[in-house]
Amino acid sequence: MVKALAGAIAPNPASPVVRLNQVARTYQLGAIPVPALNEVSLEIPCHRFSMLIGASGSGKTTLLNLIGCIDAPTRGTVEVCGQTIAELDDNETSAFRARNIGFIFQNFSLVPVLSAYENVEYPLLLIGTPAAERRERTLSMLQAVGLTDQAKQRPNELSGGQKQRVAIARALVKAPQVVLADEPTANLDTATGASIIELMRRVQAESRTTFIFATHDPQLISHADELFLIRDGKIVEHKTETSR
Repeated sequence: MVKALAGAIAPNPASPVVRLNQVARTYQLGAIPVPALNEVSLEIPCHRFSMLIGASGSGKTTLLNLIGCIDAPTRGTVEVCGQTIAELDDNETSAFRARNIGFIFQNFSLVPVLSAYENVEYPLLLIGTPAAERRERTLSMLQAVGLTDQAKQRPNELSGGQKQRVAIARALVKAPQVVLADEPTANLDTATGASIIELMRRVQAESRTTFIFATHDPQLISHADELFLIRDGKIVEHKTETSR
């Protein structure tokens, strides 16, 4: 298990890691306002596999972007790891996101000119981690995802499952409190998707990280501890399963 970096926020396990209160997000399409989220209030507990599900255009990705401090609400408050995001300026928001939130994407989003090792190391460079600690953490994460032998290979030399393992290692190397995953199994075959889900569940249990997914994948949804159904920008259902 990778220890937390100095400067990262350790939330109270009894408190929600994410809290949204009456959040709305409206975009402008020319002169026409287009609502993406409408008065969303929710709480996501620590150390869980939480899923945001719904049809395309329902607001899942918008909600992930708000939690990930990539976007800001039109109104309402977003709180992550006990921090109200609106209280931070742009530089503070970037620093908060860099230290506390990891991202996994369906298209992997690896830097093509960097090796697997360099892709995993990159978030640590951004937050100024000393070289010796960067090396220790990067090698540890590559070992954890079973890619020690592929450390020097570039993304175009890896399979889809291997690329997603690199993306998972990159998201976890800084020991974030929250990992946001947007359709992380969408571009994988069933068997590879199952192995990636097993890997994420294992590292989630070991690191006590909170995973929040936006997904359509029934195989991934079957692993949910918390399930939020979004329809037309609103949370219409919330189910809680016994933690595995």
